[in-house]
Amino acid sequence: MTARRPVTAWIVDDTGFPKKGRHSVGVARQYCGQLGKQDNCQVAASLSVATAEASLPIAWRLYLPQDWAADAARRAEAKVPKTVTFQSKGEIALEQISQALSAEVPAGTVLADAGYGNSSAFRDGLTALGLEYSVGVLGTTVVWPPGLTPRVPARRAGGRGQHPKRLRQGGDNAAVVQVRALAADLPPEAWRTVSWRSGVAEMLSSRFAALRVRPAHGDHRRSEPRPELWLLVEWPKDENAPSKFWLSTLPEDMALETLVERTMQRWRIERDYLELKQELGLGHYEGRGWRGFHHHGAVCIAAYGFLVAERAAIPPSATGHARLVQAPALPDGHRPRGAPDTYRTPRAALDRDTQTPDHPRLGQKATTMPMLQPAESKSQNRSTRVMTQ
Repeated sequence: MTARRPVTAWIVDDTGFPKKGRHSVGVARQYCGQLGKQDNCQVAASLSVATAEASLPIAWRLYLPQDWAADAARRAEAKVPKTVTFQSKGEIALEQISQALSAEVPAGTVLADAGYGNSSAFRDGLTALGLEYSVGVLGTTVVWPPGLTPRVPARRAGGRGQHPKRLRQGGDNAAVVQVRALAADLPPEAWRTVSWRSGVAEMLSSRFAALRVRPAHGDHRRSEPRPELWLLVEWPKDENAPSKFWLSTLPEDMALETLVERTMQRWRIERDYLELKQELGLGHYEGRGWRGFHHHGAVCIAAYGFLVAERAAIPPSATGHARLVQAPALPDGHRPRGAPDTYRTPRAALDRDTQTPDHPRLGQKATTMPMLQPAESKSQNRSTRVMTQ
């Protein structure tokens, strides 16, 4: 996969497996993406590497809900390792990313939906690891408006108490705003139609706007403002308001078209999960144990990796023409299956006088009798008929 195109993205996501009962490891009532609602299911978090042409999961871990992590009896029954404790999905993702960096996997821009990107701890963790990201956030995420740099409030003259050390939110000194409201107030000229990839019937396109902002979440615990980053907003023409939002640390001089294309690369994980479940049986595991769940997932992902490698060697995924394999020469005397044999010897004429051997009883002598009368001339046949009349 990486022999033809470099890694451009690391995709963080999770997928659900509907389940019944309460004994399968990690099963609980939680949001299931396959059903689009909360229901009884298992959820696994994954990390995938992606190029411009393909993607492949490289890390796979079952999410263990808090009630499962605290239930010693169910843990023992499902053989959950003692080293496994409760971790949020964001914490699992950061651990998988750290392991990938330790294994020297080629780095890429981290992409994730709002389930991960809305957590400031997750975004701060990616920044601490030195990785760029473009992650989804909810419309209620608060930011400092463009051009406004938050500062620690000055101490009032003659005031008492300690000198302020934290950034202030609220009031005239900290006019934070939700990204949904900020996007709705943008002028019409701020929106541009951008196409990012080919769809089933036509190019996918929508209206986007991008501006530089500073996230404001948790600033009451900080003494310095966060650095500026991109706020990317999508407002489809058939909707009444902006619908999707992303925060991105991609370079400040990056063009809007490139920013959209890199951010929208996250769709590949949806295709991966679809093929893994429908073609390779990722969701067909019927056991209940921790080890079996991960063994089944590893086997399915390994098979998918083989298919990705084979697919990359065939146009249009391949960069050049596919290598032509010359068929071996046919051996002498080859006859296709079902074809008549032209070299078969014609069937010999039946011998009408041939006597079929019989099986006489023990002690009896077999009599000799021809099975068929020999052919006679016309004159003999006529005289025979006269004699018999």
